[in-house]
Amino acid sequence: MPVVDITELAAHLPPGSLVAGLDLGTKTIGLAVSDLGLRFATPRPVIRRVKFGVDAQVLKGFLDRERCGAIVLGLPLNMDGSEGPRVQSTRAFVRNYLPLDDRPLSFWDERLSTVAAERGMLEMDVSRRKRAERIDSAAAAFILQGALDRLSSVRSRLAATRET
Repeated sequence: MPVVDITELAAHLPPGSLVAGLDLGTKTIGLAVSDLGLRFATPRPVIRRVKFGVDAQVLKGFLDRERCGAIVLGLPLNMDGSEGPRVQSTRAFVRNYLPLDDRPLSFWDERLSTVAAERGMLEMDVSRRKRAERIDSAAAAFILQGALDRLSSVRSRLAATRET
């Protein structure tokens, strides 16, 4: 699996495939998938983490079932943009996962994604219990939506450049 810049992700995406968004936590992996048009992110149920080997197989099975051709993984940078222990853990997960899957992967800055997801759920009056169950997937959808919006703007600029 190659790690590519988000601006190059669409070029590596096989036709007819979706993009998966991941929010990697210590206890769960939040999941979301795009639509075929790469415009909307939809949350999916979380993967409960056990150990890397099991987590990787469950994740790969999910990506295969959902016909995902690429992955956007939230990168938990510190608020000042520096990389702390959570970023190191995320990069270690990717290093271990690289040999198992050939899908391209892009990192996406996930600062405040969980806060934004929680705020959205509060606005929808989701109960505390349901918020706890769904927060990681909602954060994954928030991460993926940001990446999809970026991909859309890159595609629009490329199309405008071709027209001139």
